[in-house]
Amino acid sequence: MDSVTNHQINTISHNKTWLFVPATRIDRIEKAFASGADAVIVDLEDAVAKQDKAKAREALKNYYDDQNAKQTYRPIWLRINKAGSEEFFKDIVVCQQMPNLAGVLLAKAEQVADIESIHQLTNLPIIALIESAIGLYQIGDMAKAVGLVAFSYGFLDLCNDLQVQVGMPSADIIANQIRYQLILTSKVHQLSPPIDTIYPDFKDGVGLSNRVNLWSQMGMSGMLCIHPKQVAVVQQTLQPTDEALLFAQRVIEEYERSGQAVFKIDGEMVDAPVIARSRQLLDR
Repeated sequence: MDSVTNHQINTISHNKTWLFVPATRIDRIEKAFASGADAVIVDLEDAVAKQDKAKAREALKNYYDDQNAKQTYRPIWLRINKAGSEEFFKDIVVCQQMPNLAGVLLAKAEQVADIESIHQLTNLPIIALIESAIGLYQIGDMAKAVGLVAFSYGFLDLCNDLQVQVGMPSADIIANQIRYQLILTSKVHQLSPPIDTIYPDFKDGVGLSNRVNLWSQMGMSGMLCIHPKQVAVVQQTLQPTDEALLFAQRVIEEYERSGQAVFKIDGEMVDAPVIARSRQLLDR
């Protein structure tokens, strides 16, 4: 793994909100950035009907050229179509014409060769979207791909492929198993922690907040968002409480003062994992 990729991995691991914009609505890119999203993804895949893809690519390239001419361009991510599809090769050409892209999200990722081919052709970092049983089965191999920086997943597509009934308790079990596999694989292969899937009901702030607490406590790095309203909810939910910050600060202060590896604060035992977690919280 080269130093550039290490830097890219460290950078994207700090992105908490990844907001989708349909490639048919290029005018929404600036609104997406204005929402405070850490990363904006222009979607050339599911959000664009087949008959509209050529026009969407043309609009995207025009936006890119115009922003570069004005020197106001901010790097966007691009979700491209499944490797090997007719639209995939056209998407790659567009990526080659926009070298300042932040990176590529490969829809329905399943093979190492596809990821490495995209990286070789574009020199861009790749996020692999796991959306099929085959893709999930192959994550250990794909994690070794040159150019890969992170995994995410499309839960609804996975449920369809696995014949899991969405909205039932069994689906939650499957979802957490998927998260666990992606978290473990990403850690072993030194990738960014995975990015959680979308929360489809953008009007359900409470449900979204509960989801954010779940994936963040599991150790995932961020979340795919489908509406600007979700960005603020995710960011607010991730804010540590004043009590948690104060406790972390006291832990670090006592550790640095005493030099002890184990001590108590307010009757709570503090040891190396607690000290490390307190440092992470304060660093964020």
